[in-house]
Amino acid sequence: MKKLVLCVLSLFLVLSFSVGAGAKTLKVGLAADPVSLDPQVQLSGGMLQLSHWVFDPLVRWTQDGQFEPRLATKWERINEYRVRFYLRQGVKFHSGNDFSAKDVKWSFDRMKKSVDFKGLLEPFVGVAVIDDYTVDVVTAKPYALLLNMATYFFAMDSEFYTGTDENGEPKDAIKKTTHTFANDNESGTGVFVIKSYEQGVKTVMTRFADYWDTKSVGNVDTFILTPIKENATRVAALLSGDVDVIDQVPPQDYERLKSDKNTSLVTINGGRIITIQMNGNRFKPFKDARVRNAVVYAINNAGIVKKIMKGTVEVAAQQSPPGYAGYKETLKPRYDLKKAKALMKAAGYEKGFEITMMAPNNRYVNDAKIAEASAQMLAKIGIKVNLKTMPKAQYWDEFDAKAADMMMIGWHSDTEDSGNFSEFLTMCYDKTTGMGQYNSGYCNKKVDELTIAAQSEIDLKKRADMLQEIEQILYDDAAFVPYHWQNHAYGALKNVKVKPILNSMNFPYFGDLVIE
Repeated sequence: MKKLVLCVLSLFLVLSFSVGAGAKTLKVGLAADPVSLDPQVQLSGGMLQLSHWVFDPLVRWTQDGQFEPRLATKWERINEYRVRFYLRQGVKFHSGNDFSAKDVKWSFDRMKKSVDFKGLLEPFVGVAVIDDYTVDVVTAKPYALLLNMATYFFAMDSEFYTGTDENGEPKDAIKKTTHTFANDNESGTGVFVIKSYEQGVKTVMTRFADYWDTKSVGNVDTFILTPIKENATRVAALLSGDVDVIDQVPPQDYERLKSDKNTSLVTINGGRIITIQMNGNRFKPFKDARVRNAVVYAINNAGIVKKIMKGTVEVAAQQSPPGYAGYKETLKPRYDLKKAKALMKAAGYEKGFEITMMAPNNRYVNDAKIAEASAQMLAKIGIKVNLKTMPKAQYWDEFDAKAADMMMIGWHSDTEDSGNFSEFLTMCYDKTTGMGQYNSGYCNKKVDELTIAAQSEIDLKKRADMLQEIEQILYDDAAFVPYHWQNHAYGALKNVKVKPILNSMNFPYFGDLVIE
């Protein structure tokens, strides 16, 4: 009898191990984590990453810059104002509700109410429901980038988010930095379901048992995301095996990860421009193009690339990276301390002045170091900088409030197109349309005119000419301080095949990740 019990127990253990053998737990240490569970509360990299894990877009970008069907299986242009999307059938939300066209329309209508998304959606009229699994996306004018924008149309569960919560508040309320139903709860169609969420501490996700994409080769069943703000701590966590994947590997640690027998380094072109903006509305001298040019001439961005970024990124003189329609090859970096001093003198500020500057210290690679180096460089032309750096979670509220004379921001084009930079970073801020949403104070009506005109121009040569004219104006006007285009650098344990799931948008598709 004892032998029989032991045999049964042994068999049970073998079967238990066999069942669980395929289940993989992924531990990821990112520089920052999502600020909410609401995919429409903030237009930021961290929130868009979450959207791809927990929700699903109509289409998404592939690694080679093509469009891949997701909740839409196919699409066709009906006319110059309308594109029809045929939706995937049999898709379930995490709540158990069925996905259909009404959810696409509801999600789009709600997104139009979000302050952060207003500028991005300015060309759109709305979504028209044709039948339960067909919708038309309608624009107010011919719009060449409609399919690009469909990568941001994530479906939310309209039934789940309708009604009021236990406090009598609307479940669909969109509010930053406060507890709302949508900030604290989710029901998407995505590959992962939120099991627990503590912003700034840890997010635990489990694979959705009823996920529609049964062809996915990904084998991650539990996904644990931990924000690790400090670069050195993040790298140490990977080297010790405490996490399987990290992002934002600092350039000084590239060789360290490459030479370690247990880890690998994966980089991919990102196209994110790193800049510091000058607020002329807050600090009047910055309204003078001579002063702005003096600042740009005083900052040795090529030197920052060499010393701080260790030559791992490309120095920039404009918004558009090489390969984008607006990129203008003749625009070059222009560090010239003598010219910077002459411009300050010509503007009447030979003795300099004092300003405030703010930057994050865990959002971009070496962001605080870049800001510190810039402050030291500006001191050489008499500009005393009172610099304050802070974690990303605190920084964006300060940025929205335009709380300093100079503020850092990095931007990757939401549409993989030059026009998006100007729409958000350099157009005059318009609260009604949302254009210039992340512009701290620069304004040039000619830039606005060209940017809007380029949205509807379907002749690609004419459109490229417009976008390059914008870059020339911004360059001559010293609209911002350009630094470099940031690459995406990930570190991973060798058995974690991270390379296939990365893309230039920096939305790692962890649902497709294979752990060997």
